[in-house]
Amino acid sequence: MRVAIDGVGRIVIPKPMRDALGIEGPTELELTEMDGKLELTVPYMKAHLEVRDGFAVIVPDEPVPPMTAEMVREAIERSRR
Repeated sequence: MRVAIDGVGRIVIPKPMRDALGIEGPTELELTEMDGKLELTVPYMKAHLEVRDGFAVIVPDEPVPPMTAEMVREAIERSRR
């Protein structure tokens, strides 16, 4: 897909792509250059491990909105592709 870059370097990410990746503004993205190409990725969430009731649990370092049932279904479907 082709997109335009404006005079100050802004690129618009089309809404269907933002929706597919779960990107909502404002959001920080990771931009890297590799082999003459730009790669834009959604950074991983910072988290740490805690042991709760004898089980290791990943705990986010920042507040995270709860996932809806629809979000879970979409994540499962994306992982199956």
